[in-house]
Amino acid sequence: MNMQQLENELNMKFKDHELIKRAFTHSSYVNEHRRRSFSDNERLEFLGDAVLELGVSQFLYRKHQDMPEGELTKLRAAIVCEPSLFNFAMTLNLGEYILLGKGEAQTGGRKRPALLADVFEAFLGAIYLDQGFDKALQFLELHVFPKITAGAFSHEMDYKTQLQELVQQVRNQSVEYRIIDEKGPAHDKTFIAQVIIKDTVSGIGEGGTKKEAEQRAAKIALDSTFS
Repeated sequence: MNMQQLENELNMKFKDHELIKRAFTHSSYVNEHRRRSFSDNERLEFLGDAVLELGVSQFLYRKHQDMPEGELTKLRAAIVCEPSLFNFAMTLNLGEYILLGKGEAQTGGRKRPALLADVFEAFLGAIYLDQGFDKALQFLELHVFPKITAGAFSHEMDYKTQLQELVQQVRNQSVEYRIIDEKGPAHDKTFIAQVIIKDTVSGIGEGGTKKEAEQRAAKIALDSTFS
């Protein structure tokens, strides 16, 4: 494992190289080197999972101040799920540094989604132990949060699109939104939106912007009409 290359690519300097190495050590490698005192990354993965959830939760809580708990939970789940972590790991080229057993390596382990997702979490756990939560958070701010901001997970919150597709499939009808009220001062307005399907109000939602109010109305319509 080329620690210097990893540090250069990520622009990070690690204090405990053995700890970071452990984050990339798969159980198959340990099983093939029983005479040497190697430890696999499973405990670090456990820790990194908690660090990731806390970091993402804090980011979402601050960024989406009007989003209800249920929607925050759904969005967080989409960010920390295996396919997402696999993509993060692939983008960072983490597979190149994994210590694998020969059999695992020959069968494509370096590109196996579950394995790479585990390595991403283990590496985050190692960063936390090596440099603290603030550095782990900085790592997420560089490599995870920008993807959230850029809309990589917006499909999880796009209830208007989901509603439109369902209505067209089931009823072949159009969906209409109306802003029916505004409340509060100019700098802190709350908008009230209703969604109308086939001349019937199917949902009413509130939000800090017109789009957010429409999304809330669409979600209510989805939950009440198609659940």
